[in-house]
Amino acid sequence: MSDIAIRFSLNHMICPGLTAEQLIDAAAGLGVDAVELRNDVQENSVTELQRATAIGEYARARGIRVLSINALYPFNVWNDEMAAKAEKQAQLANAAGAIGLVMCPFNENGPFASVDDIKTALTGLQPILERHGLQGFVEALGFPFSSMRTKRVAVDAIEGLKAQGRFGLVHDTFHHKGAAEQEMFPALTGLVHISGVEDPAISFNDMLDAHRVLVGPQDRLDNIGQIKQLLATGYTGYFSFEPFSAEVWDLPDPIAAVKDSMDYIRARLAE
Repeated sequence: MSDIAIRFSLNHMICPGLTAEQLIDAAAGLGVDAVELRNDVQENSVTELQRATAIGEYARARGIRVLSINALYPFNVWNDEMAAKAEKQAQLANAAGAIGLVMCPFNENGPFASVDDIKTALTGLQPILERHGLQGFVEALGFPFSSMRTKRVAVDAIEGLKAQGRFGLVHDTFHHKGAAEQEMFPALTGLVHISGVEDPAISFNDMLDAHRVLVGPQDRLDNIGQIKQLLATGYTGYFSFEPFSAEVWDLPDPIAAVKDSMDYIRARLAE
């Protein structure tokens, strides 16, 4: 696969202690031209309009694309409060120059969401996203306690609404493996999150965010296989590093570790 280029992005979860500007600088230093911002990294979160505008201006000046603000949660519990929350987050994403808004489902032992439940949420979200010129990136969370474990439910909802022009999927390699999902949907995938799990003692059903490290030789999630399959079947978007483990954040140089992971992935793809 040496003739296929891979495009990387840095999710703010590579090191939440960085400011958004430092994240953008880190991307530029690695030769990466895109980042994902977040609204859940405490003082470095994108939660105010003036701050979002300043970050967007900084990113443009450095030649860095803002792929998303991550995340609208729980998007599938659709009511007036969620509609107001979505409007605010869409405003922030637009101000930051983001392409889209990542949307995550209820993840606290709630009832499993039906296709109709997801349709209801997407129907409410569509005019909000259209008003702000954004894509909606729907992310299935593969945990057993998630209300939407698989991408198939989101696909059926998006296709049922004929809303492929406004909504796409996040393919998360961690959640794909955790849900034991086999299907991939490259034509509907707008963004890919990558992280590895190396702990040999944890079962895939028991994996949690704290187990998520960078992708390396000891990875148990078959990131390389998933990446190869996505690229081979037509996905041309970004692969965004999203480790949630303090093991990564506490490294002396997390950015150097990201570079090592990038080099490892590229080498494996060239085999």
